[in-house]
Amino acid sequence: MAMDNQDWFSNETATFGDRLAGAREAAGLTQEEMARRLGVRLKTLQSWEDDLAEPRANRLQMMAGMLNVSLRWLLTGEGEGAEGPSEPAILTSEGREALAELARMRTQMLALAQEMGQLEKRMRALLRKEAE
Repeated sequence: MAMDNQDWFSNETATFGDRLAGAREAAGLTQEEMARRLGVRLKTLQSWEDDLAEPRANRLQMMAGMLNVSLRWLLTGEGEGAEGPSEPAILTSEGREALAELARMRTQMLALAQEMGQLEKRMRALLRKEAE
């Protein structure tokens, strides 16, 4: 039975884990790559995709940005999300290179944002320590 593309990630047919796995695959990432970029264990990502556990809010936000989907879609299936199976787009090699560069830059931006958050946390801890 063929599935209508509009229902591919609908609330009735997909769980959070299904949407996460589908968006990850649509972004061309393996589980290992995504886990590494998120700074989590592979087993953790697998448990999210298998609906055995749920990520914290900060990881959800990172995933939405990394996968180019809305946080709302990732959580509920409503809003801007991954497209269902469709005919492959025909891009020139120049177009593919530009898309690859955008994806690389987005990944770098997310990694820098995570590093900045960790540095801010360290700075706050140092300031609290000095205030004591």
